[in-house]
Amino acid sequence: MNLKALMGSGEKIVLFTLPFAVVGVILNIAFPSTFAVGGPSAALRVISILALIAGVTIWVWSVVLVLTKVPRGELITTGPFSLLKHPIYTGVALLVLPSIGFLLNRWLGAAIGIVMYIASRRHAPEEEAALSGTFGSSWDAYCSTVKIPWL
Repeated sequence: MNLKALMGSGEKIVLFTLPFAVVGVILNIAFPSTFAVGGPSAALRVISILALIAGVTIWVWSVVLVLTKVPRGELITTGPFSLLKHPIYTGVALLVLPSIGFLLNRWLGAAIGIVMYIASRRHAPEEEAALSGTFGSSWDAYCSTVKIPWL
């Protein structure tokens, strides 16, 4: 199994998100007070830490499943993949990046996460079409059992 198969649409998502991230980092360095979230407050810190733990757990668990099952040509339907079709993209975009941003007192993490999520939604259909072509009715059955298919 080649690296491209393991990455799915990851390369396209990163290429879509990277320019925004670079400009955002430059602007954050140039105008730091403009991009502060104001603390973060104790409540935002706790929520961010919990979301970060959940996001990293989902990400690591999903990566382990991809690295162990994709090279064997297996469709992943368990763990985080039973909840979401794309737990790696969704977990990083909606949990990890915003949490890190808020913990660093910057809204940039949330903004980059939103852009990454938009990119993942934009490229998900082609990845899903490839998976459908590879796994056929098994893919269709999996799609009907995913708990949060729209996220």
